[in-house]
Amino acid sequence: MLSILACRDKVSEKTVTLKKNKDTLVFGALPRKVKSPKYNLSSKEKVDLGRLLFFDPILSGDKDVACATCHHPSTGYSEFLDISIGVNGTGFGSKRRFNTPNDIPFVKRNAHTIINTAFNGLEKEKDYNPESAPMFWDVRANSLEEQALMPIKTFEEMRGHNFSEEEILLEVVERLKNIPEYVALFDKAFKEENSLNIENIGKAISSFERTIVANNSRFDQYMRGDEDAIMLSEKEGFALFKKVGCANCHNGPMFSDYKIHVLGVPENKKLNELDLGTEESFGFRTASLRNLRFSAPYMHNGTFVSLQKVLEFYEDIANNKITNPNVSLTSRDPFVDQLDLSVKEMSLIISFLNTLNDEHFPKDIPETVPSGLSVSGNIK
Repeated sequence: MLSILACRDKVSEKTVTLKKNKDTLVFGALPRKVKSPKYNLSSKEKVDLGRLLFFDPILSGDKDVACATCHHPSTGYSEFLDISIGVNGTGFGSKRRFNTPNDIPFVKRNAHTIINTAFNGLEKEKDYNPESAPMFWDVRANSLEEQALMPIKTFEEMRGHNFSEEEILLEVVERLKNIPEYVALFDKAFKEENSLNIENIGKAISSFERTIVANNSRFDQYMRGDEDAIMLSEKEGFALFKKVGCANCHNGPMFSDYKIHVLGVPENKKLNELDLGTEESFGFRTASLRNLRFSAPYMHNGTFVSLQKVLEFYEDIANNKITNPNVSLTSRDPFVDQLDLSVKEMSLIISFLNTLNDEHFPKDIPETVPSGLSVSGNIK
């Protein structure tokens, strides 16, 4: 059982440290400022350019999908879908549908919110390296710069039929070079010869994404010293969260250890093939618990529509219930055996999780994009 060992104030902030055996788990407020890689220091010019690229479907093979199609500000830079419809789709959020005819598959995983991905990899005493920040459910990218380009290259997300993975980024660069406004914006942002290139597309988009931050939730305020920022019932939920074992994986200021865990989440029946996860282990990265209000449905494939269903799943696997026939009891994460969760505790834990929400993040949408295409792609 986890117990609070220390609760200290330091420069008007406090860190809650818990200890289980030899493992130390730390909770704290998110940093006030965001780090950028040394090779991509932030500037207003980069952010402004990245914002336009984020909303411009010129980056997709068929010019119908933008980053914002599945990561829109009005839905918390995520979408209220279990798994996404990228190429050859029309509509927004839960109303998005494939066009007819269609032979494009669903995107096989739930769309992470962009909010606070600037802090991915943050552990313990606010120590993190944006140059090696884990991204995606399978950690196949290690920085926002690397992550930003991958959806463009992915067939069902943004690339489509008309270009190969090797061709699409070169095609996007040529398209942008044919738009004088983009040429000028790249020159202004990067101030180098041949500034409009693949690498700088990733740098601009990631610079914008690092501005999508919500770091003043009621929990952050509480950890900075405001005892009244969260209610007594929410404090009780926090204590239960730690006691029943949730904190084994969901710890640190981002409430994630960023490690791969095998849980046996049920498969999404929309998919024609099994999602084998990282190294075909059925393992996936621990999701942050920040801003869960904007990221339903939950888990890597959006299987659970509510936090109640998520906690019921954890209760099931703690009681050795087989929830995915492809994942045996012996292959599941050892932390599963340390969970001790019951229905009567769930409402208090959910109450606590709501203190991690923060609606104060940038939501501005450009009225137009330099390509002249529909802002955010075909979402109407």
